[in-house]
Amino acid sequence: MAVSGLIRAGMFTSGDAALDDNRRAVDEAAAINARCLVLVAGGLAPQSRDLDAARDIVRDGIEKLLPYARAAGIALAIEPLHPMYAADRACINTMAQANDLCDALGSGLGIAIDVYHTWWDPDLAAEIARAGKNPGRILAFHICDWLVPTSDLLLDRGMMGDGVIDLRRIRAWVEEAGYTGPCEVEIFSAANWWKRDPRRSCGSASSGFRSAAERGAADLLGPCS
Repeated sequence: MAVSGLIRAGMFTSGDAALDDNRRAVDEAAAINARCLVLVAGGLAPQSRDLDAARDIVRDGIEKLLPYARAAGIALAIEPLHPMYAADRACINTMAQANDLCDALGSGLGIAIDVYHTWWDPDLAAEIARAGKNPGRILAFHICDWLVPTSDLLLDRGMMGDGVIDLRRIRAWVEEAGYTGPCEVEIFSAANWWKRDPRRSCGSASSGFRSAAERGAADLLGPCS
């Protein structure tokens, strides 16, 4: 069994303990031989309204963490989160921002693409292609669906095919950019899927993936199948 990634570390804007906490997370990722350690950047610093300053803190935090992660053989994967989380969870909200950080900070840093957080971005295709010009930059690919209406901004993700995300299209972009890892299903669903029999939920995930996200022969079915 392989570990696709350890989720999550980051929260660089939370205070002075963030670096030590993240080093421990690197150790944990190394202990389980994870493919990567996913970073959720952190939102505004305490008592601050300065989003630019928060992004500077995140950049500095990743820069300080990278030598430790490189020595441990663990790749760090920035996960851009939807802008609705900019205040409290992640001030890195677009693929462009994640790519810029990777360009600036160098090897050992990549991106985790979650369709829930990125599907809305008009520059998504171009930024996925940009990431693909750097082999190995795309470290993870998370899928689910965006329900309309949605009842909770964190815990009401939809099963693939139940919402409005064009999963096949985004998956094609990711694979055309050179990604060969797994498609990871992430269904945070407190009021629906988490209340059901886990076996039925897994069965629905499998059928939802095949109907909404699996690419057919005409699409050159790739490694996520």
